Amino acid sequence: MTPRTITAQPLTAAAFAPFGTLIDTTQVAPRPMNAGMAQRFHDLAAIEVTGEGARVVVGLVQAQPYPLPLRLGLVERHPLGSQAFVPLNAAPFLVVVCPDEARRPGAPQAFVTAPHQGVCYAPNIWHGVLTPFGAAQDFVVIDRGGPGINLEEYPFDEPWIVQLPASR
Repeated sequence: MTPRTITAQPLTAAAFAPFGTLIDTTQVAPRPMNAGMAQRFHDLAAIEVTGEGARVVVGLVQAQPYPLPLRLGLVERHPLGSQAFVPLNAAPFLVVVCPDEARRPGAPQAFVTAPHQGVCYAPNIWHGVLTPFGAAQDFVVIDRGGPGINLEEYPFDEPWIVQLPASR
């Protein structure tokens, strides 16, 4: 059987819009703060949470690199809130998303981030796990805390192979 293969594309706000928000300081004009000693890039993404007792939480994830090409066997989604990942360095990472097709993930789309880009998955969007490549990477993660089941996983019957574009 021939493996199902997709090639990651550069991550852009327009391409990612059906799945959430691209977090990218190049897309927002900064405003000065702290007597001009700092710049704030305000309102880069909205973190949505629903359900009684829900709250926004901030965490730190230390992620190990995945070997490429990536063997994508599982995607997940979070029905009760959005989930943002902001890298703490300039290294790229792989972003995999799937459209919803009758409550199941459709064919994946893959993107490679540019330096310092992050993503905010909208609630209920199928997505791959956090996937740095080349080296370990740290991320700030902002998502939902509180009661309720906020994780649904979907294992593919047959994995997808995600490869980087030839120019990388």
